[in-house]
Amino acid sequence: MGYFTMKEFLETVVKQLVNHPDQVAIEEEETDTSLTLKISVADDDKGKVIGKEGKIAKALRTVTKAAARNIPKSVYVDIV
Repeated sequence: MGYFTMKEFLETVVKQLVNHPDQVAIEEEETDTSLTLKISVADDDKGKVIGKEGKIAKALRTVTKAAARNIPKSVYVDIV
């Protein structure tokens, strides 16, 4: 079993949530102390990624931070 990058991990999870997985794009912005992953999806899929009261977005952030526990940087997830 191979290892996923954080970008591949998040992209795999998000593609399972949306109706248009071909339109999912993840952009990485890395600094010395942090890694920011920006999720872009089709307009009609944004609600599915955010969820009611932001619960899906919060869960995505939580699971991504848990997966990044061995990375010596802060990991942030933004939905654009």
